[in-house]
Amino acid sequence: MDGLSAGIGFKPVHFMPAMQARHEGLWFEVHPENYLADGGPRPRMLAALAAVHPVSLHGVSMSLAGPAPPEPAHLQRLAALVRGLRPALVSEHLAWSRIGTRYEPDLLPFVRNTAALQRVARHVMAMQDALGRPIAVENPSHYLPLPGHTWEEVDFLQELVRRTGCALLVDVNNVHLGAHNLGFDAADWLARVPADAVAEIHLAGHSIDPLLGDALWIDSHDAPVADGAWALYQGLLDRIGPRPTLIEWDSQLPGFERLMQERQRAQERLARHAVAA
Repeated sequence: MDGLSAGIGFKPVHFMPAMQARHEGLWFEVHPENYLADGGPRPRMLAALAAVHPVSLHGVSMSLAGPAPPEPAHLQRLAALVRGLRPALVSEHLAWSRIGTRYEPDLLPFVRNTAALQRVARHVMAMQDALGRPIAVENPSHYLPLPGHTWEEVDFLQELVRRTGCALLVDVNNVHLGAHNLGFDAADWLARVPADAVAEIHLAGHSIDPLLGDALWIDSHDAPVADGAWALYQGLLDRIGPRPTLIEWDSQLPGFERLMQERQRAQERLARHAVAA
């Protein structure tokens, strides 16, 4: 990840301006599931982008917290993409989306107990073994309390890192909205994350639930990063130093220049810490 600073999520509609951009440290992240075709315009587009800019693969369907191990055919296709693309980073969500052959189009929560830790660790190791490299695991969004947790979330993540050698992708907005929805202290959560394990940071905008209003925040990725998330991000950088940071904006998509403006806000904070270091 050397040389990476602030990046943005890549969308095909922005292909031409992305190819032309020459900002120092700029990188792009994609969901690999959109590029696993055997030929065609999407894989060619991604290969062209990766020839100009560093690219990260951020998976959404490996179902690491699910009851079954990673689906072998999907894992093989992802491994082939990783070998050909040589991405700067590969990451996945700490969530589940699959039972048997049934897939849910969501990142679903699970109860954090020791059995779950053992299961997730096996799945992370299987994924890392297939890819031949460590991955980064992202903390999920939280909307409702689940009964039965026996591990605090940060402790669970830290133990997962210890058991598997994976890294962490800290999604600051997920912490921000989860703290609002469940009532925990976001700054305390971020203060306990092991600094050496953090390989990447995500920032995104959120929305309020159309029925419950401000009582429930949704990780919608359809707006600028909120001031509260920027403040938490600044505090995290103050403690751990600069890390590659991605701006996620996946719906209500603005133009490329607007995304780059949001990226610049992260870049300025990273630059100040890089100079201080």
